[in-house]
Amino acid sequence: MGALISGERRLDLAVMNERAARAATGLLSLGIREGDVIALYLRNDFPFIEASTAAGLLGVYATPVNWHYLPDEAAYLFENSGAKAIIIHADLIEPIRSVLPPGVPVLVVPTPPEIAEAYGITPQATPAGMLDWDAWLAGFEPYAGEPSTGGGTVIYTSGTTGRPKGVRRHPPTPEQAEAYGRVLMRGFGFVGYGPPQDVVTVVTGPMYHSAPNAYGLFAARAGGTAILQPRFDPEELLQLIERHKVTHLHMVPIMFHRLLKLPDDVKRKYDLSSLKFVVHAAAPCPPPIKREMIEWWGPVIEEYYGATEVGIVVSCNSEEWLAHPGTVGKPIPEAEVRIIDKDGNDVPQGEVGEVVSKNRFINDFTYHGDDQKRRDTEKAGLIAPGDIGYFDKDGFLYLCDRAKDMIISGGVNIYPAEIEAELLKMPGVADCAVFGIPDEEFGEGVCAVVQPSEGAPITEASVKAYLREHVAGYKVPRVVELATDLPREDSGKIFKRKLREPYWEGLERRI
Repeated sequence: MGALISGERRLDLAVMNERAARAATGLLSLGIREGDVIALYLRNDFPFIEASTAAGLLGVYATPVNWHYLPDEAAYLFENSGAKAIIIHADLIEPIRSVLPPGVPVLVVPTPPEIAEAYGITPQATPAGMLDWDAWLAGFEPYAGEPSTGGGTVIYTSGTTGRPKGVRRHPPTPEQAEAYGRVLMRGFGFVGYGPPQDVVTVVTGPMYHSAPNAYGLFAARAGGTAILQPRFDPEELLQLIERHKVTHLHMVPIMFHRLLKLPDDVKRKYDLSSLKFVVHAAAPCPPPIKREMIEWWGPVIEEYYGATEVGIVVSCNSEEWLAHPGTVGKPIPEAEVRIIDKDGNDVPQGEVGEVVSKNRFINDFTYHGDDQKRRDTEKAGLIAPGDIGYFDKDGFLYLCDRAKDMIISGGVNIYPAEIEAELLKMPGVADCAVFGIPDEEFGEGVCAVVQPSEGAPITEASVKAYLREHVAGYKVPRVVELATDLPREDSGKIFKRKLREPYWEGLERRI
């Protein structure tokens, strides 16, 4: 039987499951029943998995909350989800105390030392007058009823416009649950490398995001050992791999980028030979970055493409990627993936269109409290998460951009991801973001915010000159800003909205 590890703390899965069963009884005592929602306002910590497991026993939906939210954003999610209980780390209470819903029980998890150290805060205990998670659990016997087949996780997707949408799945049939479980076992690499109980992994991303959430919970339920990294740190990850003989990882491309920035002597310092399966997703990976990672870690790096709404639909291994650089893979046997035009017709091979897909073994969903949004996302009988891409002659899928991020300048479609990929090849560029800004003549113009490497002599003129040699003239940004840092989520994704909003303030239309 595996375990959960965080810092110097270890919790055997047998004990975790017993605590989760106590939590299930506790939730019942609060009047929470099948189909209800609980909110998890937590960093990566044992109670996140305990509460999620407890919810699963009862058919209750667990909703992870992005704890970076401002009070107004948190209030919206609490209200929209209809959360019947909130489980929160002690240090996260004060910023949102004023929007905690009246009458909704709040269960507080003391902030453990490794999380406090990672975020530079003082470890905090449960405030007086609030329910302490551990003390509360101790007051209940483990739940002894039949586990529910309903419930699951309601993930609120972060959109570029409007409020986040909660993806709420309909309860699966036992056949669906078993079949999609096999998809996840294969997609996460938990089959073909020995018993799942032998898996040792690090949960590198925040579990309020869809992929780290599914991955971390799945690793625990499969009986493996999951190390919860409070906050991604590249050298610390290498230390964890060597110390715990990590076999599996789930990552996002920005983590590769940060790992490759480590000095060569640091990269050579750690034994990474235990790694068997490293999968990445969530954002396009620049080909030079992925090629370097494969050269460093070997052909253990896999990739999948999907969305909260459709699950995993495409995948590829290192060998396939090296033969088709830039691809995200081929459709898996369980999925249908098409590229369509605005009228819902399939586009010819090699032409760009909107990616629509569906996994036939994943149960259907709606957006919590807004069935119309669910209907709007269906195109040609499949689901359109908003990605633009094309198939090559061998049937491999390439992503160009997000439909909502696409810039339309003078009637011409410009894909920021293409420009960003070129910029990341420019010597001295640490990171970048490209997006559309108002242009009186063309409707939208191209803007690039570039973060230079420390000490690099990057200028607006040098950026434009470099791009003129690598992309068509109409794709060269009209505006180039230099920034010492880019606003990010913990997952590494750039908050483009924060960069873009100042340009559109006061205008009637927005992209």
